[in-house]
Amino acid sequence: MTDDTSLPSVPAQGIAAMFGEREADRYEMHGRHLNEQMVRVLRTIGYDVRFGRGVGQYLFDAAGDRYLDLLSGFGVFGIGRNHPALRDALKDVLDNDLPNLVQLDVSTLAGILAERLLAHVPYLDKVFFANSGAEAVEAAIKFARTATGRPGLIFCDHAYHGLTMGALSLNGDAIFRDGFEPMLPGCVRVPFNDLAALERALSTRDIAAFIVEPIQGKGVNMPAAGYLEGAAALCRKYGTLLVADEIQTGLGRTGRFIAVEHWNVEPDMVLLSKSLSGGHVPSSAVLMRRNIFDKMFDRMDRALVHGSTFAKNDLAMAAGIATLEVIERERLIENAGRMGDRLMRELSAMIPRYEMLRDVRGKGMMIGVEFGPPESLRLKASWSLLETANKGLFCQLITIPLFKDHKILCQVAGHASHTVKLLPAFLITDKDCDWIVRAFDDVIAGSHRVPGAIWTLGKTLIGHAARSRSRPAALAAQGTSANV
Repeated sequence: MTDDTSLPSVPAQGIAAMFGEREADRYEMHGRHLNEQMVRVLRTIGYDVRFGRGVGQYLFDAAGDRYLDLLSGFGVFGIGRNHPALRDALKDVLDNDLPNLVQLDVSTLAGILAERLLAHVPYLDKVFFANSGAEAVEAAIKFARTATGRPGLIFCDHAYHGLTMGALSLNGDAIFRDGFEPMLPGCVRVPFNDLAALERALSTRDIAAFIVEPIQGKGVNMPAAGYLEGAAALCRKYGTLLVADEIQTGLGRTGRFIAVEHWNVEPDMVLLSKSLSGGHVPSSAVLMRRNIFDKMFDRMDRALVHGSTFAKNDLAMAAGIATLEVIERERLIENAGRMGDRLMRELSAMIPRYEMLRDVRGKGMMIGVEFGPPESLRLKASWSLLETANKGLFCQLITIPLFKDHKILCQVAGHASHTVKLLPAFLITDKDCDWIVRAFDDVIAGSHRVPGAIWTLGKTLIGHAARSRSRPAALAAQGTSANV
């Protein structure tokens, strides 16, 4: 029997009151009970500002200062934080005692959400719901193998598909794979944008699926002209399923409902998550052709051969329905495309003025701002010092001043990457774009002044990295976006 005197006191209070009472202890609690290394990262780079509130595209810290959130919880807040329509939908579920997760029944709300998702992708017929992006990838692996009778899977260099073991086997960066081998057998890596390499891998005719991000999240790498169309044609030629991982790019982020629409490609499966949750209740969906679905669930005794206990819970389904309604009613896909075009145009206009600014690319609310080594002697020594200490560290000299001096939260696009990634909510405004452009102009200008405050920061980060076995500054540079 538990001795009640050994347990912490639990007052009868609401969650908001509990948050207010303990929020100042968040770093101490996480250091003691959760991920201490994450706390060290935040304190090292000065991000320990204790956010207390989020509304739309903005965050507010303990001092009440407003920040523009260009990270969006790794892309989950497509419609912004705490949208009232989403709150109303979730309250409606709770207030009406709906028959949630009966299991030996089917979900009305899941049927509605599936119907509405498929209306946007009319060449697909069926939906399988799960709880996360990684779960959607795991489901796609099983569906593909069952439908084709083949074991093999193809993925691309620098791909990111999640961190569970099957999804991890399709990740293209060693930083996530190292220490967890052996991976799932039968997984073949090919270079992104290399159709010849893809055909060589497909020609074995033992490949169930080619799983690809239309725009790679790690690096914001764009498909070359004709690449996705060519990949679709090759998959048809060799009887392999084309699976579009739209976990980050889907639901309107790129200015289309799913990114493959930009290239008129119709995959056999589409994976959705992140924004589908509304930022509140995790959920994901695998949209697919009927013949694929029916191979998995081909008899009554196989009706439960694959599933997930919480996948079709009413709160998740209501969040998805409400998110779609907000996206459509507020015309957020159109806004994402329009604001993205403006940001890329104005950020690209800076390239001739700054030698280390190399490229601005992306679509809609998924933008990569890439930096590269300088040509002038006055900057070469400083760049080389950073690169020798830790490849990709330069981008922290951009993201940290954006945060501290301009109240903009964003991330580096991947481990050892020279690209800063912008992943805003779909509802950002022209005033937000003004804020972003002014801030980037100021910070990039500062990075081109040697000596200067930004390079002093660089020496500080080098010192932290050298002193710490966990290398917190390097961890921060990884941009740890996860399909989980």
